[in-house]
Amino acid sequence: MATTLSGTGGGPVVQLTARDFKGQVDPDWCPGCGDFGVLNSIQRACAELGLQPHEILTVSGIGCSSNLPGYFNAYGMHTLHGRALAVATGAKLGNHELNVIVTGGDGDGYGIGGNHFTHTARRNIDLTYIVMNNQIYGLTTGQISPTSSLGMKTKSTPFGSVESPINPITSAIMNGATFVARGYSGDVRHLTTMIKAAMQHKGFALLDVFSPCVTFNNDNGHDFFKERVRKLEDEEHNPADWQTACEKAMVWGDTIYTGLFFQKETETLDGSEPVLREGGPLAFRELGITTDQAKRIIDRMM
Repeated sequence: MATTLSGTGGGPVVQLTARDFKGQVDPDWCPGCGDFGVLNSIQRACAELGLQPHEILTVSGIGCSSNLPGYFNAYGMHTLHGRALAVATGAKLGNHELNVIVTGGDGDGYGIGGNHFTHTARRNIDLTYIVMNNQIYGLTTGQISPTSSLGMKTKSTPFGSVESPINPITSAIMNGATFVARGYSGDVRHLTTMIKAAMQHKGFALLDVFSPCVTFNNDNGHDFFKERVRKLEDEEHNPADWQTACEKAMVWGDTIYTGLFFQKETETLDGSEPVLREGGPLAFRELGITTDQAKRIIDRMM
């Protein structure tokens, strides 16, 4: 239940709980899907950061995980397959005071959206990108995705995949992302901490989350990850060391690391763009054209 506190300016400040970020639509994910843990962690993170729904925008592409904005109480956009980062970029540059969270899956983000992933990282746009990585195309009932393991048998690869998977962590670091982390949806407490850190970071933050598909991926389920995930924090990893971060990211066997791999502070796109630095968010400025001119433009486009 939300509580009302006294603000520094004398006005009331409503402190929300995770429950207050619950959307009006209930998730239709399969029972046991890892995406439930991700949704729960985002709700907790926003509440613990003291945010209000009107201060947050969630943007997604297409896929099981991309339905998340409908289950979350904030501004939301369910966009096109692979185009979530492009839409989120426009929203962030239009109002760079918004907390913009992009959610999606490995197929949406690293497959059809791979080009946007590369250039959003390169531009260091101040977005939090949470990828629910289940290593399968779940919405279309079980084909290999860009992160599926070599040899994995699926509907599209009945004799085993002959393609090597991409590594989202090393890709993000090499492309210029300034916050790169990994979580596991089965550990909500740790994942909530990672989401909070990603949202507080100024710059492009990738949080790749192991979010098992319990229906179509029998290779990488909850049992698989529970036996293998180890936190980088327990090894006193230095996130300023990109080379060690990449080495840790490539470990895949009896040990698979979660936590913050890499972080650095550098100027964001909205911080370096003079037009955005001065005068506040574009969304709140006066139009540079008259009402009549705006109407003629809209009429011509329609």
